[in-house]
Amino acid sequence: MRSFAIVLLSLTSLLVAPTTASAALPACQHFYTGPIPDRPVSGGHGNGTTAPPYDVSSRLPAPSGISGGLGADGKVTFTFNRVAGAKAYRAFRNGQALQWISDWGQPTLQVTDASPCAGAHYQVYAMSAEDTSASSIGQISTSYRLDSSNHLASYRMPVGTTLNYRVSAYNDVAQTALGYNAGTGICAVDARIIPWGTRLYVPGYGHCYAADIGSWIKDDIVDVWFPPGPDADNWGIQRLTLTVE
Repeated sequence: MRSFAIVLLSLTSLLVAPTTASAALPACQHFYTGPIPDRPVSGGHGNGTTAPPYDVSSRLPAPSGISGGLGADGKVTFTFNRVAGAKAYRAFRNGQALQWISDWGQPTLQVTDASPCAGAHYQVYAMSAEDTSASSIGQISTSYRLDSSNHLASYRMPVGTTLNYRVSAYNDVAQTALGYNAGTGICAVDARIIPWGTRLYVPGYGHCYAADIGSWIKDDIVDVWFPPGPDADNWGIQRLTLTVE
């Protein structure tokens, strides 16, 4: 169900003497609760073509001014600034849809997570239409996480960070979980660990932009996109050192 929010009160009062410390929040669970088969490294190779950086510059800018935190009621509440030209917004926690907000011209908008978990990544994007068509979806905001004071603070994996991951491949022709059309340079990640919008360099593939998730994409697995054809099969499952760009 869609929820509509207008900010009527300052968040200051919500952040006084929280009864639930962020360290005491339950661990964030992977969204897929079914069995996940083991995905052993099988080897493989790329197609010899380097994926270029994925371009999001033509999309609506990400909402700014994200501010809030964990309240005495045990909920995470935050506000963000209106984006010119936006008709609606979607908020996410770890790549899972959290709230839909329509734009009535209000200068700030509010999101509430009634069931927060430890270390969650909160992100928001604007839409140029009240739908989830790929063309309407704006740029995803940076991640925000609770800090030691239970306030939300921006979070980004430092450039140059390396990850020793298993890298598989997929070729689904559809919208990604974020909402962009799947394509070269898109990858699926465990959004509890790697927030959407993170850019990675994958040896043998090129650049990938985290904009998707998957039922079997959990922990140390990243799925890189190939067009329909043999390339995804030829890739196999490789253990590679990825670099945050």
